[in-house]
Amino acid sequence: MTFSFRTLALTTALGLSFATAASAEVTIRYLASQGGLNAHELAAELGYFEGTGITLENVGYAQGGPASLVALAGGSVELGSAATAAVLNSIAAGNDFVAAYPSNGINDQAQSIFYVLEDSPIRTIEDLQGKTIAVNTLGAHLDYVVREALHQKGLPQDAASLVVVPGPQLEQVLRSGQVDVSAFGYWQTTFEGAARQTGGLRAVFDDTDIIGEIAGGFVVLRRDWIEAHPEEAKAFVEASAKALDYARENPEETKAIFAKVLAERGENPDVAQFFAGYGVREGGLAVERDVQFWIDVLEREGTVEKGRLVAKDILYTTGDSPVSN
Repeated sequence: MTFSFRTLALTTALGLSFATAASAEVTIRYLASQGGLNAHELAAELGYFEGTGITLENVGYAQGGPASLVALAGGSVELGSAATAAVLNSIAAGNDFVAAYPSNGINDQAQSIFYVLEDSPIRTIEDLQGKTIAVNTLGAHLDYVVREALHQKGLPQDAASLVVVPGPQLEQVLRSGQVDVSAFGYWQTTFEGAARQTGGLRAVFDDTDIIGEIAGGFVVLRRDWIEAHPEEAKAFVEASAKALDYARENPEETKAIFAKVLAERGENPDVAQFFAGYGVREGGLAVERDVQFWIDVLEREGTVEKGRLVAKDILYTTGDSPVSN
């Protein structure tokens, strides 16, 4: 299950350049996720970017968080969104990214759940040995949760095999017996809810069992983009954080917005009823543990050199300085 961004490292020497001062109008291109909306998309629907000079442009779908980071590094989008471990791997590989705001969090309401068929012999993490687990991508949150779960039980990290399956097909491959376990990520609660409603599935464990309440991933900006557009970066983060609070305080209205946007995209709007929230703290703020936990894991695995990454240097703040250093 080893995955590294080292072969994907890109630097800003790709011929990309930004203006030295913030422009009056800024377009932020991004890749959407099937079955859901990121907080910045919700913010746009709520009109929170009006008067900021910011326009969001959806340029397609991301096939997992690591793919969105590759697009960000290559300059085809202005923001990425990925699990914290994937973000850290990418930064360690040479990309000067900043974790702008937590895209999602993990708690008892919004979490990643590992499901088996009801009659499956798999009942514990120890039973995962030799089994296949469907995840949306490698090198991201679900991959590292499996590694951590096996590590905590004293098992090799490759004791189970991961199979990449797009979110909309997770239920299908499990019910058809193509995999032993399907892992529905905390950002895929719409798909998880639909699968659970049909019945015949049983949860084995979830990621809060393994790592507790924590930010699951981040929306990521390039540091040079922030430096070129400090006011827009601040407005972007603050509007997105405001949308995170809106979703927590107005769950039914948020589901209605999800359904509308999914229908406009040609996706199934019915899954919006299963949105379980973003699972982030009030105010949409990150704390250093959200990043430090995964730094410690990567250092333990030998993926990242000890001391190479510092949490406070990675997290964005909306104070006087555009980036915390």
